[in-house]
Amino acid sequence: MKKTLVCMALAAGLVAAVRAEEASFQLSLVPDVALCDTTDTITFLALNVWGMNPQHSLTIGLINGSYGKSSGVTLGAVNYTADNYSGVQAGMVNFVYSDFAGIQVACLNYVSDECLGVQFGFANYAGRLKGFQFGFLNMAAQADRGLQIGLVNLMPETRTWFAPGTSDVAPVMVLANWRF
Repeated sequence: MKKTLVCMALAAGLVAAVRAEEASFQLSLVPDVALCDTTDTITFLALNVWGMNPQHSLTIGLINGSYGKSSGVTLGAVNYTADNYSGVQAGMVNFVYSDFAGIQVACLNYVSDECLGVQFGFANYAGRLKGFQFGFLNMAAQADRGLQIGLVNLMPETRTWFAPGTSDVAPVMVLANWRF
């Protein structure tokens, strides 16, 4: 009987510890002045002046930060993710320092690694593009499959101009560039 009670107490403690790392709501002035700790994953809504949490939620604020495998919809002046993000980011500046899957809309969109989705902005950058870029200046350091539509479109990995037998167009093109 004692072993059963000890096991139940340990299980309850583990459940409480796991639940303490998740919160459905966050209100943040700055990361250290907030309702929830920066390590808590936000699962429903975050309202930030400047916030920094892993998230699977709707996040609205001036500066929205996240890390870990975060997802959801982020609306703010500056949205940055230290790790992977999937979902929608809309603001003045969107930065993802690893992989991104979804839609980015901003004056400046930056994905350091793989961008699987769509970027709409004045300037767009993807380390590896698997999707679409629409903007004044578009750059993909590498592109497995991608379409760029804008005034200046750069895919420097494409080394030749209109090479026969390939689907590559050119390293730099005006109006549209693609690689399939």
